[in-house]
This record gives sequence, structure tokens and C-alpha cells, in this order.
Amino acid sequence: MKFSLERERFLGSLGVGVRGVSTRSAIQTLSGVLLRASGGSVELQSTDMEIGVMVRVEADVEREGAVVLPGRLLLDVVRSLPSDTLSLEHRAAEQDVELVSGPSRFHLRTLPLEDFPRLPEPAESPMRVPAAAFVDTVGRVARAASRDETRPHLTGVLVSASGQELRMVATDSYRLSVKETKLGEPVQGELEANVPARTLQELARVASSSGAEEIGISALDNQVVFSLGDVTVSSRLVEGRFPNYRQLVPESFEYELNVSAAELLDVVRRVSLLAQKNAPLRLSFTEGALEVSAQTPDVGEARESLPVPFKGEPLEIGFNPEFLRDGLESSESDELRLRLISPLRPGLIESGGDDGSFVYLVMPIRLNV
Repeated sequence: MKFSLERERFLGSLGVGVRGVSTRSAIQTLSGVLLRASGGSVELQSTDMEIGVMVRVEADVEREGAVVLPGRLLLDVVRSLPSDTLSLEHRAAEQDVELVSGPSRFHLRTLPLEDFPRLPEPAESPMRVPAAAFVDTVGRVARAASRDETRPHLTGVLVSASGQELRMVATDSYRLSVKETKLGEPVQGELEANVPARTLQELARVASSSGAEEIGISALDNQVVFSLGDVTVSSRLVEGRFPNYRQLVPESFEYELNVSAAELLDVVRRVSLLAQKNAPLRLSFTEGALEVSAQTPDVGEARESLPVPFKGEPLEIGFNPEFLRDGLESSESDELRLRLISPLRPGLIESGGDDGSFVYLVMPIRLNV
């Protein structure tokens, strides 16, 4: 195998291609990136057996072939090269690759090619959704997915699409995030898949940097493949049944009030600075006002009031400051609706408009008087 191309173009593709490289696997090859040269392009692949990334870049291919090289090391080497062009040649007898750029010459040992797994291919006619809408929806819900690997069914995002609606749902059992996005054109077919949150976040980064206008989605047996331009991201689906999230949302609430999303978020961000060491954020509602406060022993305390259209008996409720802040940051309109029941029942944040809706349910923290 031998090919040459511009360093910057290779570096950009390699930066995407190594996103699936494993840093923990006992299989050495999974720490590498597969380079396959054929025709007028080079295909780069990486996988940790959970997520796979494949990217294609045009190149001047002198001799076809395939090789696996240490992914992170190759990225560091290419990033450091002094010249605008580079050539890469596999030397089978020496079991290495010679990489030349201007006066620089590197010899990198190869990894076993036969150990590299085959990545799934997208369907011939995948479902297509607008990339901007998909990325925005991921950004509003993915942070609510669990990071606890002992509850794997909660580490994913339930992705559904049919007609002109895209919906994503995530929960870690302490909070629930639901984003429904209306699409301009109806999608082809139907989709419901529990996709790892990490996969969707990686996909969102790739989509944001690639400038792709559409994302193709191919649902396979226990796997899903996303394609956008020259990049393909594949992933295993999360095992286990996703909870019936509709049952988690109370049917009625005692208090409902519309508040400025930006104003409340600013107050919560400031006061949260003093909510340390698992200290709760206190929200105290009285007639026409809300006081947000936090106190951490040996650190200090903070409180700030803002006018809100609250009516009824005074209410004090506590929340995890990070969880509440995430919900406010994910709201999608200037004004949101805050719905409450009691100090020990979940609170609800709602926002949206003609292009969709956002619902965020968060469990309270029991306050010590």
C-alpha cells in the first residue's frame, strides 16, 4: 500500500477517524486505525466494539492495500509534520509503515490486520433526517442519560422518528428529558432505537464540524448506522427495555407559572456556585416572588430573589443544582412553564413553539428545615 495527499486534509479526516479508537481494550488492534487505500481514496476505520467510525478521504493511491496503525500516535505524528504534503507506504517485509513529509521520516510498527473487526455498512436507502434538527435534539436530551454502567438500559437515548416528528428521550431515574422536533418533510419509514448517549454525542460533534445537511439512519439487528457525507458512525444498540417514560410524568400539578428562561437560568447559575458538597438548591415560592438560595457549611451561602407570577400557599422545594441547571439550559424558548406539586414530588419544565416541544422532569431533594 502506498498513497500521498495533503497533510491538512489527511489530518482533518484522521481527527474524525480516531474517535472510535479504544483506550481500554485488551485487544491491541482496537487501539489502532485501519487505513485501506483503493481507487482514488483512503478509508479510515476505528472501533472499540461499541462505536465504530469510518471516514473516506481522497488521495493519490499508487498501490492499494490495508494496514492498521496505532491511532493516537499516528494522529500526533501527522499533526507534527512540517510539510504540506505527506506520503505513506506499507513495508510488509519490515512490518511497518514509512511516513514521509518534507525532511521528516517516520517508521511506525503495524498492528495485526486480521484482528480488526468488520464494521457494519449503511442500508441502501436509509431514513434521512435534517442534520441540524438531529444535532439540536441530541444536545437537549443526551445529558440526562445515565452514566451508571450497572444500569445499561438507562445509558442510552430512545430515538424515535415517524412522519414529520423526531423524538428523543433520556432518563437516569432522577430526571427525564423529552424533546419532540417537527421536521419539514416526512421521513421514510419508522424508527425506534435505544442508542448509547455517547454515540449520539460523537455523532453530533462530527455533524457540526462536517457541515452535512442530512443524516442517514439505518437500523440493523442490534446495531444502528449513521451516515453523513464521507463519514459513517455505527453503534451497538443498548440492551434492555427502555422505561415507559410517559408513566413517569404526573397527570396534574398544583402550581403552574410562566417565567423567563434566561432570567431564571442566570440566577440559578450564580447561586449554584455556593451549592457545593451535594448541597441542594432551594427554591422558595411566595406570592409574586421566588427566592433561590444555597448554603454549604464552611464555604458560604447565597440567595437571590426574582419576581414570578406565583399564587397560593408558600412552597419550598430543593433540587440538585446541576440537574436543574441542565434543564433550564436545554429549554428552547424565551419563556418556560414551571409546574410543581409539592416539596417531595417532581417538578416539570416545559418549553417549545411551532417547531417542537421540550419537557424536563426532575426529582426533588428532601430539605432539612
